[in-house]
Amino acid sequence: MSMTESRYAMRKIIGICLLCVGLLLTVSGCTQPNERSEPEGTVSALSPVQNEVSEIQEEGMMLPDTINYDYEIQELCAERDGCRIYGVIYIPKTAQEKMPAVIFSHGYGGSYQGSERYALELAEKGYVTYRFDFCGGSSYSHSDGSTMEMSLFTEQTDLEAVIRMIQGLAYVDSEKLFLIGASQGGAVSAITGAAHADEIHGMVLIYPAFVMVDDAKELFGNVDHIPDTYNFMGMDVGRTYFESLLDYDIYGAIAAYDKDVLVIHGDADRTVPVAYSEQALEIYPSAELKVIPDAGHGFYGEEVRQAIDWILEYLQNHQD
Repeated sequence: MSMTESRYAMRKIIGICLLCVGLLLTVSGCTQPNERSEPEGTVSALSPVQNEVSEIQEEGMMLPDTINYDYEIQELCAERDGCRIYGVIYIPKTAQEKMPAVIFSHGYGGSYQGSERYALELAEKGYVTYRFDFCGGSSYSHSDGSTMEMSLFTEQTDLEAVIRMIQGLAYVDSEKLFLIGASQGGAVSAITGAAHADEIHGMVLIYPAFVMVDDAKELFGNVDHIPDTYNFMGMDVGRTYFESLLDYDIYGAIAAYDKDVLVIHGDADRTVPVAYSEQALEIYPSAELKVIPDAGHGFYGEEVRQAIDWILEYLQNHQD
C-alpha cells in the first residue's frame, strides 16, 4: 500500500468512527438574533448531551491569575438561502457594553459540539463565543442541508451568514471579531477572513486543511473522473465537493488577509501534514506558526491545554 493510500485508509477509519458516535440532538428552536434573555443562574445551560468523539477533545485549562466571568448560553440560529444554521452562543456577563466575539468553525464530518471546551474557556475570559454546525457538515448536523450538497464554498457562505448575524448583536464589538477554525473549518475561516479582511480583526487556524485541493487532485485528477457520490473519510459527499476544488488556488485566496494570523499544528499530523501550515506562513503577510510536538490531527489532554493558552494569549494581544 502506498503512502497516499495508507493516509486515505486511516482518514476513512477516523471518519467512520466519527459518524458512528454522532448524536441526534432534539432542538426546540433558536432565539432571535437580537434577543438576550437573563440567565436563571451563573450558567443557563442547554439540555445535557453525551460527549462525542471530535477533532478537538473537550479538555482544557484556565489561565492562572486572570478574571473569570460568569456567562449565559443560548441557542441562536442564522439563515442563508432559506437554510437554518444552528448554533450556540456564550455571552459573558461583563461590565462592558460591547464585547469582542469569536466564531468557531468545526472540521469535516464534525459538529459544533466538539469545540465546547474552547467556548467555555473563552467565555470565562470575556469573549462572546459562537459555535455552529455547517449546513450538511455531517450526517448528524443540527443545521439544514445534506452532505451531498456541502463544499468548501457552501461552508464559506454559511460562515458569512453567521458573521452578519454576530455583527448585528447589540452586545458585540463588531470591530473585534475573530475567526477560529479547525481542519476544514480552518480552511473555511481562512478563505472567508481573506474575503472580508476589513471585518475580521484576527484569525486562529488549528491544523487548517489546506491539503483539500491536493486531496481532490490526487483522487480524481480531472472533473470527468469525479462520481456523483463518493464516500470520503467515512462520509458520502457529492460531486460538487471535489469539482469546486480542482482548479482552486487556496493559497492565492488566503493571501489577501494582511492582519496577524495564528496557526497551530501538530508535527505528527498525517491527515494534514504540518508542511501545509508552513507553506501558509510563507503566503500570509503576518502569521505565526505554533507547533505541538508529536500531536496528530486532533489534540488531546496537554495538547489542548497548550492550544487554549496560545489562543487566549493571541486574543489578549489583539484587543487594540
